[in-house]
Amino acid sequence: MKLHGKTIVITGASSGIGGEVARLARFHGAHVIGVDRNDPMVTLDGFVRMDLGDPAAIDAGLAFLPAQIDGLVNAAGVPGTVDRDVVARVNYLGLRHLTEQLLPRMPKGASIVNITSILGAEWPHRLDLHKQLSATTSFAAGKAWLDANPVPQDTCYQYFKEALIVWTKKRSGVLFMQHDIRMNAVAPGPVFTPILGDFVSMLGQERVERDATLMKRPALADEIAGPIVFLLSDAARWVVGANLPIDGGIEAAYA
Repeated sequence: MKLHGKTIVITGASSGIGGEVARLARFHGAHVIGVDRNDPMVTLDGFVRMDLGDPAAIDAGLAFLPAQIDGLVNAAGVPGTVDRDVVARVNYLGLRHLTEQLLPRMPKGASIVNITSILGAEWPHRLDLHKQLSATTSFAAGKAWLDANPVPQDTCYQYFKEALIVWTKKRSGVLFMQHDIRMNAVAPGPVFTPILGDFVSMLGQERVERDATLMKRPALADEIAGPIVFLLSDAARWVVGANLPIDGGIEAAYA
């Protein structure tokens, strides 16, 4: 998993999974630039403050990011307890906008890793809708599509994780075939992060208790970081379009 000589940009790098990925990537030799709204709580080689829910803020922040980027980890996200418009902007539209804007800076062999969720596992049930959203070509066009096809507040987190899985799969083929850039995703289960309590509120006690019988415990953030760093490395050079569960076996328990 050597990352020596690679420049990695990590959104949501100030804490949680993003912070652990930053720590581990630096341990493996990467030059790490963090992107977040909040001050970083880990050592970084550079930091850019950015609101990923605002395309204008994303565009303004691009000037402070490196000219060459060998890896991008989209770890920033908000829980479904906040307004659905914010969830859409941060967890999907802003993530996609930043990624597309950074593609011209990525050389052959670069890697993108998106953080989805096991809560996005039902994406096949809404595949046509997710394909329609994926086909929109800009933040504004995606927002207009969502205005015309509103997502319920109580399932907005799951919906946009599903949408991110579909976009990852569809976009990854084009990027790899035309540009030799790899895009993959990882799908964590419950993780001990500052927003774990929000997920308990979001899902309800019945769902939480049911899932608790299927797992040993929530993951630690550093247990998610290892597979992400692997996907950033050249050892994963033939892994494309994957959505890797990192959930202690929860998804398998539903089979």
